[in-house]
Amino acid sequence: MAKNSADVAQPREKARRHRPTIWVLLAAVCAGLVVLPLVALVWIAATPSEPIWAHLVTTSLARYVTNTICLMITVGAGTVILGTGLAYLVTHIAFPGRWWLQYALFFPLAVPAYIAAFAVVDFFEFAGPLQVWLRSVFGWSRPGDYWFFEIRSFGGAASVFTLTLYPYVYLLARSSFRSQAAGVRDTARSLGLGPLATAWRVSLPLARPGIVAGVAIVMMETISDFGTVEFFAVQTLTTGIFSVWLESYNAGGAAQLSLCLLILVIVLVSLERIQRQSAQFNKTGRQTQLVPPRRVSPVGRAAALVACLIVFALGFGLPMGLLITHALAIGFAMSQGVLGALANSVVLGSVTAGLTVIAGFAVVYGVVQRGGHLLAILSRISTLGYAIPGAVLGIGLLSPLAGLDHLIANGIEAVTGRNIGLLFTGGIVALIFAYVVRFFAIAIGAAETGFASLPTSVTLAARTLGASQLRTLGQVTGPMMKTSVLSALLLVFVDTVKELPATLLLRPFGFETLATYTYAQATLENLAEAAVPALMIVALSVAAVIFLARTNR
Repeated sequence: MAKNSADVAQPREKARRHRPTIWVLLAAVCAGLVVLPLVALVWIAATPSEPIWAHLVTTSLARYVTNTICLMITVGAGTVILGTGLAYLVTHIAFPGRWWLQYALFFPLAVPAYIAAFAVVDFFEFAGPLQVWLRSVFGWSRPGDYWFFEIRSFGGAASVFTLTLYPYVYLLARSSFRSQAAGVRDTARSLGLGPLATAWRVSLPLARPGIVAGVAIVMMETISDFGTVEFFAVQTLTTGIFSVWLESYNAGGAAQLSLCLLILVIVLVSLERIQRQSAQFNKTGRQTQLVPPRRVSPVGRAAALVACLIVFALGFGLPMGLLITHALAIGFAMSQGVLGALANSVVLGSVTAGLTVIAGFAVVYGVVQRGGHLLAILSRISTLGYAIPGAVLGIGLLSPLAGLDHLIANGIEAVTGRNIGLLFTGGIVALIFAYVVRFFAIAIGAAETGFASLPTSVTLAARTLGASQLRTLGQVTGPMMKTSVLSALLLVFVDTVKELPATLLLRPFGFETLATYTYAQATLENLAEAAVPALMIVALSVAAVIFLARTNR
């Protein structure tokens, strides 16, 4: 019996729909690049050339883990208090200066924690300007004559982390508070709840998903940091990784410590996603009517203003003032080292931003056009790199890149008889590879936001008029997503310039970026020379923060 033509066409159409396309292959490659360093990390940790795990367990592992977890919890709690409290003040309380302070409170995010660390340590330590001035005024001559807190301590590190990272919580909490409908507060007040009870029982629970997401980012940034804890002499898993790798030259031990750090990151990400999935919120009919700021007593207005000013001054004003003071001491002179580091940072940041954004938007475009669970899963996997600390990523990339180098070099030598040496390991290719994997999630997020904001009718109209996918993307979709593209380019560029741990591990010998040059000069206590590149990093970060603040009006 002859088969119906529809019966024959249906399996062909189904097979065509599920046939891998360029989009699936691209997403698979991106996901594979993210997974590669993790697989290599596990392999290096499982097959160490020199067993060191037993020595770590009996000596320093407990100290590393304890300090890391305690620092993570302390900074998380501090940023919740500061970020949530400030967000509530600027959205719910009417006080003088509220309009500009709600944007100024983003600015501490522009000061990398390791830059704030060396400036603050220099100012508050025994030989710093503050204690020198106190001794000259009160006639103190010895440390025993007076008490002053020890800045190179756990408390000092936690304070700097809290003051520079709270904007992550502030940003998301402020957005959550602003999106709450006026009817919610009116209903609570009609049921007899006062302002504090309404805030505690209504506003905070509704803002919980944003707050938790912000705290998760803060904790991941804290446990992956190296420069800050190094300046404050706090031994964490990250400092342990650098110590074992750079001082003991033991890749297996560094990989084993990296796995411990990675487990903490996985726990944080898992808890945040579980909490987000379990939370359910319903929108009200008066969703467009936002909560108006409440007028309070003069004392309350003054207290809100002072609280915001103090946090802004400590998180941004003090580090910036100290950096500018040191830079003025040398007249903002830029040495050849600074100029070289600036050029290297611009090149690395530009190349990384371009590659990351092109690949990220291509993957999301494939998800939008093609759909399917496989492509969506692969795109999700490709965003995991942002959760991988830079030190872990550096250790995980060294082995596969070295293996690829030896494979290529041996093949060329067998054919030509010439040893070309290393192509990837110890070069800028390894750095760019690490940066793209690390910041790929930024491009994915910006692309998803951009495509989600596009009206479907525009794309359909272009296709109806006969435009191809590429022409539609270039002439219609692309220009409409210009803001998303620019934001992704800017954020990836700035994060690349600021990245320290991965750069320290993977950079070529003698190769400096603004981040590594600042760290090197600060370690040598040449703070005037360190201040100029540090201010360059802050200036670039301020541009990104201003753009972020403008998009969150």
